[in-house]
Amino acid sequence: MIKAVIFDMDGVLIDTEKHYNAAWCEAAHMAGFADFERAHALMLRSCDAGAASEMMKDIFGAGFDYYAIREVRRRLVAERLEKYGLEKKPGIDEILAFLHERKIKSAVATATPIELALQYLGRIGVKDQFDRIVSAKQVAHGKPAPDVYLYACGQIGEDPADCVAVEDSPNGIRAAYAAGCRPVMVPDLTQPDEEIRPLLYAVVDTLADIKGLIPDRTL
Repeated sequence: MIKAVIFDMDGVLIDTEKHYNAAWCEAAHMAGFADFERAHALMLRSCDAGAASEMMKDIFGAGFDYYAIREVRRRLVAERLEKYGLEKKPGIDEILAFLHERKIKSAVATATPIELALQYLGRIGVKDQFDRIVSAKQVAHGKPAPDVYLYACGQIGEDPADCVAVEDSPNGIRAAYAAGCRPVMVPDLTQPDEEIRPLLYAVVDTLADIKGLIPDRTL
């Protein structure tokens, strides 16, 4: 029985990953890493900072100051969101209304700092529609470790096996799977590859399509 749906935020609820991707590339180039490409930025989606720092040093050498480059990236993302606005992903209102109607709990488990997550979700008008909103910054290890999903499940009082976890990135899928949740991918910038596909409970085109995964017996 599915008792809760836990959502990642960036790339799932809000269309921000395209801005993060572009900003990572620009920030890395500004720091002198001309070989930093879109594929490298994709590797950083939802990734724990410590793990991301080591990964980038392995690729670009010890001179890659992940934390300094991330600060520039944050500024660039803020500028892009000011320019382009914050866009909801398709189906968000439909799936939240459906979950409320079915009395199925909902939560957010994001890699974004909690204060910024609350701000973003408030700006798109859905902040108060979740039972809990938690951040990987509130736990010991970020994605792909399972900590944030285990924390979210504990906060809503549900067993991970009874929770669908909605993600768009490989790091998020790995975290949800390791926590014992049922990972559902809504592809954003990438499709599931051969490594990720075996971890998935389902792949759907939009958030609204998650309705088809909720059996009638949850009524």
